[in-house]
Amino acid sequence: MPYCKSFCRLFVLAIAIGAMPSKSNAQILNIDKSDTAFYNKKAKINLTVNSGIEIDKQKTTLYDASNTAEMLLQKNHELFIFSGSYRFTYNGPDDVLNAGFVHFRFRHNYKNKIEPETFIQYQFDNKRGLVHRALAGANYRYNFWKADKIDLNTGLGIMYENEQWNYEGVDSAKIPSNTQPITNRLVKLNSYIRLDWKANANSDLVFSLFVQSRFSSLHPRLAPSVQWNIAAGKHFGVSVAFASLYDTAPVVPINKFYFTFSNTMFYKL
Repeated sequence: MPYCKSFCRLFVLAIAIGAMPSKSNAQILNIDKSDTAFYNKKAKINLTVNSGIEIDKQKTTLYDASNTAEMLLQKNHELFIFSGSYRFTYNGPDDVLNAGFVHFRFRHNYKNKIEPETFIQYQFDNKRGLVHRALAGANYRYNFWKADKIDLNTGLGIMYENEQWNYEGVDSAKIPSNTQPITNRLVKLNSYIRLDWKANANSDLVFSLFVQSRFSSLHPRLAPSVQWNIAAGKHFGVSVAFASLYDTAPVVPINKFYFTFSNTMFYKL
């Protein structure tokens, strides 16, 4: 079938691009930045590829070559989102592939006032000491306002998280005698709020804030971010983003505050 062949080619392309060196944002979870205005009876695919430079700060300041890919598949009332990322860090004379994620999200009735969404994600960030982080969960998403220029929505749900940390990102003075990796398996409360403002046809500004915490703890992880997308034609544009993470109780004694700043060019199919 022509649609099946087209979808398979685009899916393989997205996987291939996602396997290139690229970035891993400080966001706790990756979510869609946009969706189309109307339901589509026919399947519709959007593919966006970003490539550029990223600066991030944990123990030291690093400069990275970054590429990301995001694909949205829409049909009827269903929205499927796939994104993948790796980041390539320049570290003196050595180049170190050290961070990345893959993310899948499904939303049903994605134009309704209230809609369910499920997600899975896997990520790693060697420079911060995150060996791996795998999670799966479900939210109810509430659309406060959805118009041509402004989208305001929030999500609330639960997730299961399995993460392992080592001491790669810890200052030498803070490294304990026992340096065995620490593994956590937790059920957490997951929530976010997101504002998307389209100032005009060529400018899109997105603010988001994620909050995650254990049910029995008052030590959340907070991840605010802002992204400005500027179109330069039908398919090309520039994206500037600042993403941060404040962990009130890190698993290992790394800095509580971590941020990334990126300046990328994007191609949208």
